[in-house]
This record gives sequence, C-alpha cells and structure tokens, in this order.
Amino acid sequence: MAITLYDLQLASGCTISPFVWRTKYALAHKGLDVDIVPGGFTGILERTGGRSERLPAIVDGDKWVLDSWVIAEYLDETYPDRPMLFEGPSMKALTKFIDGWLWRTAIGPWFRCYILDYHDLSLPQDHEYVRTTRENIFLGGRKLEEVQAGREDRLPLVPPTLEPLRQLLRETPWLGGDTPNFADYTALAVFLWTGSVATTPPLTADDPLRDWLDRGFDLYGGLGRHPGMHSLFGLELREGDPEPFLNLATGTAPAPINRGAGTTPLPEPVKAA
Repeated sequence: MAITLYDLQLASGCTISPFVWRTKYALAHKGLDVDIVPGGFTGILERTGGRSERLPAIVDGDKWVLDSWVIAEYLDETYPDRPMLFEGPSMKALTKFIDGWLWRTAIGPWFRCYILDYHDLSLPQDHEYVRTTRENIFLGGRKLEEVQAGREDRLPLVPPTLEPLRQLLRETPWLGGDTPNFADYTALAVFLWTGSVATTPPLTADDPLRDWLDRGFDLYGGLGRHPGMHSLFGLELREGDPEPFLNLATGTAPAPINRGAGTTPLPEPVKAA
C-alpha cells in the first residue's frame, strides 16, 4: 500500500516547502510508493481532515505522521529493513546542525531576496494569504516589494558564507559519506526551495557546489528536476562584489580537516628558559 504525502505547491505544481522536499527524498530513499495530494497554502486544514495546518503530513495505512523530522524518524523505525536515513545519534546531531546553519546562512537572506517572487509564483488563491502572513508575521509589517528591492546588492553576499559546505563536500561525495542520507536531503531542500522561487540565480555558474547539487537533484529519477524549478546558477557579479568561493587554483586552500589523532601535526612545545 502506498504512503500518502500531502504536498505544498506553487502554481506550477512545484513543491515550495523545504520540509516537504526533504520528506519526498526520505520516502524515495526508503523506496516506498507514494501518492501525492496536491494543494497550496490555503485549505491545508480541510485537506488533512482537521489534523494539521502545516505540511508535510503523511498517512501510512491508518497512521498520520506530521513534521518532516518526525516523519524521517518514523520511517527508520517502521522500515528498518530499508536503507536508513540516520546512522545513529551522531548523524541526527550533524543533520540538525547543518539545518540550523543553512537556515541562518542561506534561507534567511534568500527569503528576503525572493519574497515577492514567492508570492507571485504561488497559486492565485494563495496570494492574499502569502502576502498577509509574510508581511505581518515575518517582515514586521514591511511590504514584500520593499523587502525584495535591492536584492542585486545582497545576493552576492550569500555565496561566500557557504564555504564550509563546499569545504566539507571536497572531502566526501555526500554529507552522508559514500551515499546520501537525511543530512543531504535536509541541505538539498534549502536549495530546492530556493530553486522553486529564484527568478534570478543565487549562485555563480562555476560554483563548486554545482556538482553536489546536480547529483542531488538527479537522485531518484530526477526528483528535484521539476519543470517549475528555476536555475540556481548564473549569478553575475559586479565590480566590488566579494569572491563567491575559495579558488583552489590560485593557491589559496582551506584549512585541513582534522581526521583524528596522529593525522594532524601539532606545533612543537616551547621549552622553558
């Protein structure tokens, strides 16, 4: 029996919620059949039979499970014979750290750079809801147009802050190691959300993150390749904009990753006089 997933979509049918995106990947990771219930921001309570005002939500048999993190834990507990999303408590801690860091580093700034696009791309019946809630709850009463204005000055400031993610992915193909897991899906969901609303690209065409992002979007038969997605790559820098990433070809290399005792040389102790 297929699991039912309640989606949150734009007018194009593309998923808008990063939380729904990570749940889609989690279900695909487990190899489970999924039935999608489409819909936008309005009418969620009605679609879920009064069970939730937020998505994602899944129904497995007669069991409802809400919240993307709870859903991931539920899938591991219920289907332990299928590939695990988490490999122990340490991976859960790493995933939560990456999630919190990316929300502050990327989603926060990009939210303000694409907030009017977010509104315009939503379903027509959702426009009033999106404008009212975003202006009053998230933007302190400021208009969407006012907040998005001047994004050409702010967009170039975000890519340099993503360097820790690039550095980590220089050392491993996935955040989960040799294969992707929920840490990857959580991070990919940030960029999938951005691609759903980014009418102007947030990353330069040569960003080293492109390899991981392309591989991630291609997973599970191109799960992240919805026709409603916009390209993440093509940000054009102007004179005075910061370098978007460390260019190893110039001889500037990031600090080495500590791989444990005996691998990172320590400075010689200073002898007392």
